[in-house]
Parts: sequence; C-alpha cells; structure tokens
Amino acid sequence: MLIQVNDTELNIEDQGSGQPLLLIHGFPLNLEMWQPQIEELTNHYRVIAVDLRGHGYSPPTPGAYTMDLLSDDCAAVLKSLGVREPVILCGVSMGGYISFAFFGRHPELVSGMILTATRAGADEDQVRANRDKAIADTIQHGAQPVLEGMLPTLMSPKTYRQQPELVKFVSEIIARTTGDGIISAMQGMKNRPDSSRILQQINVPTLIMHGADDQIISLSESQAMQAGIPNSKLQIIPDSGHLPNLEQPRTFNRAVLSFMDSL
Repeated sequence: MLIQVNDTELNIEDQGSGQPLLLIHGFPLNLEMWQPQIEELTNHYRVIAVDLRGHGYSPPTPGAYTMDLLSDDCAAVLKSLGVREPVILCGVSMGGYISFAFFGRHPELVSGMILTATRAGADEDQVRANRDKAIADTIQHGAQPVLEGMLPTLMSPKTYRQQPELVKFVSEIIARTTGDGIISAMQGMKNRPDSSRILQQINVPTLIMHGADDQIISLSESQAMQAGIPNSKLQIIPDSGHLPNLEQPRTFNRAVLSFMDSL
C-alpha cells in the first residue's frame, strides 16, 4: 500500500504482529527482494518492508537520495504506522548504509541491527568514479544498460548455475527501478559519509551477515564492522553472494529468528 511520508509516497508491506522488524532493501532492488522473509518471519514478528524512493512502486523524487533522507523516510513510515516501540533494523547493501544513518539520527527507535552484505566505509575514489559513469550512462542510455551490467555481480556464481528461476526473479525486480531512481540513489551513495566513526557508538545487539561468494563486498569489510561494533556477531552464509536472503533464505531466516529470539 502507498502511504504519504515527508514529501512523497512510499509503497510498503506491513504484516504480522509482535516485535517490529524493518526490512530495508538494497540497490537497485525493492521490497520484493524480501519475499522469503515476509512469508516466514511474519509468523513470528511484525514485518515492515519499504520501497525506497524511485524503487519498486514508490515514485522518484528530484535530487540526491542521501542516506539521511532515506533513513528519515523509514522513520516516518514507522510513525505513520503507529509503531511506538524500538525496531530491529535489517538492511542489505544500501539498506545497511541507511541503517547506519538511521541509528545516527534515530537511536531511540532502534533495539537491534542486522547488517547484511554492506560496509561502514565511504566510497573509495574508484567506486565514486564508477558511480559517476553509471549516472552518465543512465542519463544517456536509460536504466537498462546499468541494470544489466549489475545483474551478474549480485549473486554467487553457483546461484547463476543452479537457480536460474531466482536469477530471472531478481532481473524482473531490478527492471522496475526507474532511471531517475538509479541516478538519485547513486548520487546519495557516492556522497555518503564514512560510518566507521560511529561503529563504537552502536550500543544495540548487532548481527552481521556476509555471503561467502559476495562479489561486491569483501569479507574484510564485514570483519571490520564486527571488530568495531560492541556486542556484534558475524555469520558467513555459504553458497551465497550479495543477496544471501534470496540465495539461501532458509539459512538467512534461521539466523534472523535466532538473533531476534535472543533479544
């Protein structure tokens, strides 16, 4: 359903009851990437998922989507839904960047964090240059070339060989991302601050998950987060890449349930 927040409308899912779990998707995806989690975890908890601006069924808005802006959107969603207790944040990739911003701006709303396939550091120069090229290509040629270029890197090589139906599903999800959404999200990610400085300030239980075959984020990034965040745990998910929640949903869901039950 679409709800009005801040200066835009956002498409959301809100199912289940109990402890709230806020799912924040990665780029260039949408809340459909959480399908296996919505199907199972709603039997145990209240699961809220958001289509970020310019992704899925949420319309694009002009200007850069800074991580602060997107985190404030997520906080406004919770307020609109009448969520009064702190939530567990669960972010994948860009969703992790947003989770760091959310904790920095709204710490009173966070009771735990699940950081998956993400990193605390800011973009290095080469990554920023790559984002600039992707922005220029999108302006000149539209969204499709950039999206097609990303698809082979999002999952484990084993996934591409053994789960063609999942590859097709992910391809269909990212195909719905608008060119404006790509440009604005790239601008926001490119200029995001280094969150390494706040790792020691994260005072809530934190689960870090890393796909063993991630082609985008190195294991060392996850290890650095685990070393920096007090009371955090690192779990490596085998036979998965940048989208372990889709590639190995049973393992991912068991880890989430175990973590949330421990709270």
